Amino acid sequence: MSDRIAAAAKLAPSASLTVEEVLRVRHWNDHLFSFSITRPPSFRFRSGEFVLLGLPGEGRPLLRAYSIASPAYADELEFLSIKVPDGPLTSRLQAIAPGDPLYLGRKPTGTLVTDALLPGRRLFLLSTGTGLAPFLSLARDPDIYERFNEILLVHCARQVSDLAFREELESQLAGDPLVQDQALLQFHYLPTVTREAFRSTGRIGALIDSGRLFGHPLTGAPHFDPATDRIMMCGSMAMIRDLQARFEALGFREGSNAAPGDFVIERAFVG
Repeated sequence: MSDRIAAAAKLAPSASLTVEEVLRVRHWNDHLFSFSITRPPSFRFRSGEFVLLGLPGEGRPLLRAYSIASPAYADELEFLSIKVPDGPLTSRLQAIAPGDPLYLGRKPTGTLVTDALLPGRRLFLLSTGTGLAPFLSLARDPDIYERFNEILLVHCARQVSDLAFREELESQLAGDPLVQDQALLQFHYLPTVTREAFRSTGRIGALIDSGRLFGHPLTGAPHFDPATDRIMMCGSMAMIRDLQARFEALGFREGSNAAPGDFVIERAFVG
């Protein structure tokens, strides 16, 4: 029996987990990869939510939360992950190949959803590292273009090769079956790196301070305004703590599914 067949034999669905098949794997560099898996017909989620993924562990499945990178209408589920050599799950997950089985949680959840935000004119999606994932989902959801006039996705990474999905985002989602026409007019992408030369360098806070965040092609005020702007943040806790303090000082209120507000954070983000 091969190792993969043996691994598949250890995975069995349960009340909280289904068993899905890996369809594609893309290694962006030596510490970042993305992958797609089958989507159960009964699986429903809102763009921006996360779900548990995992493999068999000692006596029980080893599970971690991963934001879903594909939009809610997609036939497959896509994820973005770092590679941690000694990570209990990621050390094994980075070796997956098409045909391999994975556990998928049955109940997605999360706060990075448009339902947690009040109506606004501009939507800022601020991400670092793999915090990009939920915004890949949201940017390809037609609903977001009905709710906001402009969407700016900012992705901050250490090096240029960490800017996953950069070509798709720079094209303003050209070729997307549902949103390409709206995205061409309403979607903007601002990648920035902190450890290499690139056309945009520096952390998100520095882009805000310099005004670069509000530059062309974004329209409107060259600063954040709680009357018109809505914000989502996902990524490093240092970034989230810094920017949350800034926004609250400006009068922004954090939102949730129960009480929509001006900005939201995915506190449960892993990966």
